[in-house]
Formats: sequence, structure tokens, C-alpha cells
Amino acid sequence: MALLEGCKHSLEISVPVEEVESETGKVVSSIQAKAKLPGFRPGKAPASLIRKQFQGDIRQQVLDNLIPRHLQKRVTEEDLRLVGRPEVTKLKYEPGEPIEFTAEFEVAPELELKEYKNLTVHYHEPEVTDEDVAQRIESIRERKAEYVNVDPRPLEEGDTAVVSLVTVSGVEGDPVKQDEIMIDLGAKDTVSGFTEGLKGASPGEERDFDVVYPEDYGQEKLAGRTVKFHANIKGVRKKELPELNDEFAKDLGDYQSLEELQAMIRKTILGERQYEAQQEAKNKLVETLVDAHEFPIPETYVDRQIQNRLENTLRSLQAEGADIKNLKLDWQKVKEAQRDKAIREVKASLLLTKVSERESINATKDEVDREVERIAKQQREPVAAARFRMEKDGSLNRIASHIQTEKTLNFLFEHSRKVAD
Repeated sequence: MALLEGCKHSLEISVPVEEVESETGKVVSSIQAKAKLPGFRPGKAPASLIRKQFQGDIRQQVLDNLIPRHLQKRVTEEDLRLVGRPEVTKLKYEPGEPIEFTAEFEVAPELELKEYKNLTVHYHEPEVTDEDVAQRIESIRERKAEYVNVDPRPLEEGDTAVVSLVTVSGVEGDPVKQDEIMIDLGAKDTVSGFTEGLKGASPGEERDFDVVYPEDYGQEKLAGRTVKFHANIKGVRKKELPELNDEFAKDLGDYQSLEELQAMIRKTILGERQYEAQQEAKNKLVETLVDAHEFPIPETYVDRQIQNRLENTLRSLQAEGADIKNLKLDWQKVKEAQRDKAIREVKASLLLTKVSERESINATKDEVDREVERIAKQQREPVAAARFRMEKDGSLNRIASHIQTEKTLNFLFEHSRKVAD
């Protein structure tokens, strides 16, 4: 076996002439039994005529039978872990001679696992302030607010305007129209043009005004544009927030007091921040692990990872409403742009798998079952039906692999040396 480059290898293989002739005889007999030739009943045409009439088919069938057989034999003998499809080159096949060919292929990399415990990572245990808790409670109060109608009068900051809106100019395509929408004048999330345009207007009045949307506005159709609106003011409402007391806490769930609610919110925020901080630390640990290991990886793995990245991107675009059917992609440019990231991701995956093997980290049946139940509940599907579907489409294996990866990342984090920034 010859090493060509990285994970690419080649084998020079020769098939003995006796085996070539034996296989040729079998192929000829197979064709002879089915061939329909003028002047002969099926199966009765002489072998010499079959060899002459079906020369090309016989040659191809012999190659199709013998090449994979002998390649597999050598792969087994040399204990190789092939990746992707081998490429056959330098094929030599002449009557009365052995078949000779070279097979070029990639093999899974052999990697020597270096130190993976006690890796240094920057990590600071998150904190939660009283102000953090107060802000979270305030956002809950905002969601629970009631809007009360007030007698008709000119709109002021702090009011909620009930209006119908239609775009007059500034947007492409059909006008944007809302028959009834509530706009909180002066609120943080309200684009200032609405507050300025509606202030002072009374119910029954109509107004035209411009709204300048920021460049980073959530809706692409409006981001960075100056849009003229026609508004019909229908009413004035006042937002009333619930009073902050024990009753407020009890209305939200199984809490006996405001203090108990605050404690639970503090715990929730801490959990969220710990998760984010630990995810960041785990990502850094993986980067450290990849940087410490230099080894070649098969191009097949890289191509597959680039394909996965591309599919995920297209799914995200589709979920955002983009039309991907007419999207023209230059695969070579995509490959070049994604290559470096894909290589690191493949290396990370191989290293994490190696760590999990070394430490006997696996997904248990109970862990997989719990995840299947969670997905089934989320999709309002019977658990048995969800499991059957996942077994069929391969996602059950992906779930087990994901759990194994998460457990391996947790292991690396638990055994790392954490240094505060």
C-alpha cells in the first residue's frame, strides 16, 4: 500500500488470469441463458457467438464482479478503514492476461490522543443582582398588563394608540396594512417616528407621517427605509400594570409570596447564565483540543461537513421565508469559503469521539428514551409513533450521538482547570 497524501492511499491489485477466465465463463453462461439471437432458441446460442456479440457487456460485467471483490479482500487483509468510494485508475485488462488496476481511496485517520484532562479555560461563575431580578419581574408585569379604554382625547406619550395603518410609500411591492394595531407611544420598542407622528392626534382623526426605520430593524422589508404611513386613530388606551405584591406572585403559579417568586426568578436567571457561560467555556475547550492535535482528515469528511453546513443555512433561510428553489450556488466557492471551519468541526468531532471511547462515555437507553418522549410531546405525537419514525429516518442514532457529545463536553468541562478572567 502506498500513502499518496494525508489520508489518501493506493493499492496496486492483480487478479490472476485463471480467475479472470473462470469469471468470464460464468458471465458468458449467464448471458447465454437469457440471450435471444436470430436463428437460435433462448439459451441455445453457442458460447463463441455470445462472446463475440456481447463482448463489451461481458468485459464490463467481469470488471464489475472482480474489482470490488479483490479490493475488499485486500482492504480486509490490510485492516483498512475506507472512507467514501475508491477510484480505480491504471486499469489493464487484455484477453489471456491478469486484470491489473490501482485503487485510490481515503482511510479514516489514526489520531494519537494527547492530554485532554486539566485543560485551562477562562470561566467566571455568573452572578445575579437584585436589579436583574427586578427587570425580569418588570417584563412579566408588562406581559400581564391590561389596556383600559379612556375617554377620547389627544394622544400623549405613555398612551397606547389604537390605529389602523397602511403604507403610502417607501416599501416595495404591496402596501403593508394593519386594520387594528396598538402602539405604545414613547415605549422603548416603538420606532420613534410613530410616537412623533401620532402624538396630539385624537380618535376619529387621520394623519400621514414618515417613519425612519433603523438599519438593523427585524423586518428586512422595512430595515433602513423611510416609510410614509396613513393612520386612522380609533381610540386611546392606558396600560395598567398589575400591582407588585403576593397576589401577583400567586397568579403566576405555585408561589405563596412575592419573595418566593423573586427567589425562583433569581435561580432561573442564574441557571440561564451558567448554561451560557459553560457553553462558551466548552467551545473554548474544544478549540484548545483541536489546536493541540495535528492530523490529516479525509476530503470526504470535509465535503460532507460543508454539505451539512450548507443544508442548515438553507433550512434557516427557508424558515425565514426566503425562496431557495431559484438559488444558484457555486459549489466550488461555497467549499472554499466553508473549508477551514468544516475542517475544524470534523477534527473536533473525531477528537470528542476519541475522548468518549477512552472514557467509556455513551448515551444510555433512558437518556435516549427521555429525549424521544420530549420530542414526541413537543410535536404532539404518540411516543411509539415518534420512535418508529426516528428509527426509520436515522434520527434516533443522531439523538444518541448528540447526547454522547454533550456528556463528553461536560466531562471536559468538569475536568478542566478554570481560570477567572
